[in-house]
Amino acid sequence: MRYSRSEYAKMVAAQQEVARAEADYQRFRAAYLDIAKNEPGHEVALAMVGADMDRAHARLQTLIGLPRLPFTHEPSTVIRREAQRISEDSEERS
Repeated sequence: MRYSRSEYAKMVAAQQEVARAEADYQRFRAAYLDIAKNEPGHEVALAMVGADMDRAHARLQTLIGLPRLPFTHEPSTVIRREAQRISEDSEERS
């Protein structure tokens, strides 16, 4: 299948936008995990970065065409539980 120049330009722009959204989400996710592991008591930082991460995740889902389902957890809540579990596991090994 061949694309016209305008269709190809739209497709490339959409791919770049998805890549930027994925990079934003991964950056916020890494920051959230870092805070959750190293400073679990810093509730304000967790809330602020978590909210940004949730927005980036919602944006990414919208771009790739996934509907936002009402019963799914916020990504920050899931990642926080993972970070707590990892820190508890590392404490048990010590």
